[in-house]
Amino acid sequence: MALFVDIEKKLGDFRLQMRFEAGNGVLALLGASGSGKSMTLKCIAGIERPDKGRIVLDGRVLFDSERHIDLPPQKRRVGYLFQQYALFPNMTVEQNIACGVRDRAARTEAVREMIRRMRLEGLEKKRPRQLSGGEQQRAALARILVNEPEVLLLDEPFSALDSHLRFRLEQEAREVIGRFGGTVLLVSHDRDEVFRLADRVALMKDGSIEAAGEKHAVFAAPRTVNGARLTGCKNISAVRALDGEHVFAQDWGLALRVDGDVTGVTHVGIRMHDVTPCPDGAGENVFRFRAAEEIENPFSVTVMLRPTEAEGAQPVGMELPKEEWAARRGAEIFAALPPEKIILLRG
Repeated sequence: MALFVDIEKKLGDFRLQMRFEAGNGVLALLGASGSGKSMTLKCIAGIERPDKGRIVLDGRVLFDSERHIDLPPQKRRVGYLFQQYALFPNMTVEQNIACGVRDRAARTEAVREMIRRMRLEGLEKKRPRQLSGGEQQRAALARILVNEPEVLLLDEPFSALDSHLRFRLEQEAREVIGRFGGTVLLVSHDRDEVFRLADRVALMKDGSIEAAGEKHAVFAAPRTVNGARLTGCKNISAVRALDGEHVFAQDWGLALRVDGDVTGVTHVGIRMHDVTPCPDGAGENVFRFRAAEEIENPFSVTVMLRPTEAEGAQPVGMELPKEEWAARRGAEIFAALPPEKIILLRG
């Protein structure tokens, strides 16, 4: 199964310009609120109409502005899971699922089989308000899957849940996605959720994709400042090049050696867990810091390190297990920003 999207849509001052392809597996659209993630799904589903472009699903044209093709949602074979699941509150579980069955003659058997597949036995006569969050999610997915969609669209399905319930429902969703086996688009602003569920990631900003690829590669090299922030990098500094492999991090007041071509690089980043204590003070990119602030997390400590030789510089965050920081705590500390861990970025 393959999905091709190349669309534009203008909404006031906002302009959506999306071009991407997705095959079997999960592609996550990761971006801040207002970046156009949900609007993209609505255009694919036929809920919103792009101003121009094409949407093609497995060779079948869903939308083509030049050819005046715009299939209605019910003919697109697209399953859309909304944030709040959108179950009909006055219907039972089996009635909700039955709404998705096109073939009336096969409705009873199709609903029975989907209830079995989604582990909803015993809940057939219950209404949505009588279900747990996980049961509501399974019922909503059952209503979608009973119609045999060719692509699944998941629009921040866990955003309104507490962390414990979210993690459990993610596990259930992962199981359903695995059985589905087709193309899945996941919209999220939660990088941990994206990393756990997706195979590929597209980083979005202001209505378009900045970078896309296999999730490990995108998280390792997000390419832009926005991408670094979306993937959880909290240490970011503007830089100026010193030579082909050295930059001066202006916010930190540090001269750093980096791995890679610095041409066009405007910023660097380093993840807090990649900043490492260096007790002997020897090695590349090792500097003396003072601990300006300690922030206790449940199982770790975030230490804000201010360079001792850069008056007024912004601190660099370092995250360590509590036991390790307790053994190393001091007024001053040597720490390394390893060249291979520094992320090269463009603004």
